[in-house]
Amino acid sequence: MRLSIIVAMDDNQLIGKDNALPWHLPADLGYFKKTTTGKTVLMGRKTYESIGRPLPNRRNVIVSRNEAFKAEGCEVVVSIEAALELAKSDDEVMVMGGASFYKQMLPSVDRLYITQIEGAYEGDAYFPSFDKGLFVETFRQSHTADEKNQHTYHFTILDRKIP
Repeated sequence: MRLSIIVAMDDNQLIGKDNALPWHLPADLGYFKKTTTGKTVLMGRKTYESIGRPLPNRRNVIVSRNEAFKAEGCEVVVSIEAALELAKSDDEVMVMGGASFYKQMLPSVDRLYITQIEGAYEGDAYFPSFDKGLFVETFRQSHTADEKNQHTYHFTILDRKIP
């Protein structure tokens, strides 16, 4: 199983504001959908609550310390280990946030799908700092702002270097 993170961030690694995205970027939403469809997505409870429903055509697994938490159409577990056990036979599992969940998962991931949005925005949730030297960029696609996407952005894939 490949364990991957998918995240959109600005130049300061900002990922959220008030439990939502600090920007509107339709191309990134499309990239997220294309990249995660048909896969298991792992998320923390707050991320699930910000979405408000299970993501269609994906296996939705929520990690919550609250054993009584229920979410229709999702599987809820109380630990990362339990989440990974559920998905152990999958080809790729996608970690989709939030900030504290990314921090817990980052040391174990094999791949990062990063949408880098140029600029600095206001918010309150950040992607954790990490040693970029542990990863190699294997894909990059750059896009300038246009009438549909008001920000310049880059889709990148970083794969963990094999020691």
